[in-house]
Amino acid sequence: MTDRITTLNLDQGYISSGAERNKVLRNTYMLLALSLMPTVLGAWLGVELGLAALFRGWLGMLLFIGVAFGLIYGIEKTKNSAAGVPMLLAFTFFMGLMLSPMIQSTLGFKNGPQLIMTAFAGTAGVFMGMAALSSVIKRDLSGMGKFLFVGLIMLVIGGLINVFVGSTTGMIVLSMVSIGIFSAYMLYDLKRIIDGGETNYISATLALYLDIINVFQSLLALLGIFGGERD
Repeated sequence: MTDRITTLNLDQGYISSGAERNKVLRNTYMLLALSLMPTVLGAWLGVELGLAALFRGWLGMLLFIGVAFGLIYGIEKTKNSAAGVPMLLAFTFFMGLMLSPMIQSTLGFKNGPQLIMTAFAGTAGVFMGMAALSSVIKRDLSGMGKFLFVGLIMLVIGGLINVFVGSTTGMIVLSMVSIGIFSAYMLYDLKRIIDGGETNYISATLALYLDIINVFQSLLALLGIFGGERD
């Protein structure tokens, strides 16, 4: 009898743990969908109000570093309070503003709106593919984190070098590598939630949002280079 009670308690704990992971995953998906709205609004306002020029060049880079990292710090500090969600939405709005130069540049093509929608659809496809893959993979992927971080550092260094070089070929290579790295990060971050490694849905949403926005930007860059039609 004691063994059966112990087994039942363990089973209940497992079910509770599984239910908690499903709740985190569900809340993450809902907040992720919500976070895209301020992004679209920010990008639209950036283009309509002509703010794109503020986010170009070294000034734009310094502005991004200062504001983005400040907001990320704020999100991590408030993730367990009621202020966490508004902080995250403020960050996604700012990221929309930061996207406005790329959006404005893409809209300069005759087929600009189609390129943007294609990049969005492609990003959604990558995310759904990684979500499906994360649900069937049984292997622990926690070891991927170190390799992905090294790849990310190399990508950042390569991007800084290409700022000075201004190579189109370099941009193509960096965009392709970025899609690979952040697609893998999607899988890694989703698997962490499923395995119970991430228990805060605000932190989980932030990680996945950054993966998605980087894949989108890289896809849009490639589409602009290879598929942009001038008038």
